[in-house]
Amino acid sequence: MSVDERRRVKRLPREVRERQILDAAVRVFSAHGYHNASMDEVSDVAGVSKPMIYAYLGSKEDLFAACIHRESANLLDAVAGGVPLDLPPDMQLWHGLRAFFDYVGEQRASWRVLHRQAISQGGPFSEELLAMRRRAISLVDTLLVRTATKKGLDDNATEALAAALVGAAESLADWWLDHPEVPSKVIASRLMNLAWMGFGDLVEGRVWSPA
Repeated sequence: MSVDERRRVKRLPREVRERQILDAAVRVFSAHGYHNASMDEVSDVAGVSKPMIYAYLGSKEDLFAACIHRESANLLDAVAGGVPLDLPPDMQLWHGLRAFFDYVGEQRASWRVLHRQAISQGGPFSEELLAMRRRAISLVDTLLVRTATKKGLDDNATEALAAALVGAAESLADWWLDHPEVPSKVIASRLMNLAWMGFGDLVEGRVWSPA
């Protein structure tokens, strides 16, 4: 990199520089995992010096935490933004699932960091993941509460059902990482059938119980 190029790089706004570093870090962490990823490679991919990474985002642990925070926020914003509130509950859920799997399909490196690398690390990163899951459950729970209120389902059950659906979506997305040939619409449809066909019975009062 020439002196002139370095001078131009330094003029970039902080938010642009941080985004550039985080984009590179997500790629590196996704490819190598937290322990095997090096700050040297993040520096090379981002096209900035290591001291600049430390100055902007801190240590490797801080950088990984920042990746988790940003990627989880982007994922949940994409899902929330993909749910039209003027549609019936089943179509809202369908659009939410489509938004989720479309995002995972387009941002596979992001999902690897969130669901494979971060989970395997645990420790200081667990709280960020739990916060993401709580927000996701709350998002689904809001939909189920609206449906339950209209249909008479005990709304005390909706948070548990929302947690089950979020867990199923995460597991299916993780499976999908190893089967990228399956279209996102097909993946969303499979989970929609599994979830809504059962939930549809619940809201209509058809409840299974052991003999």
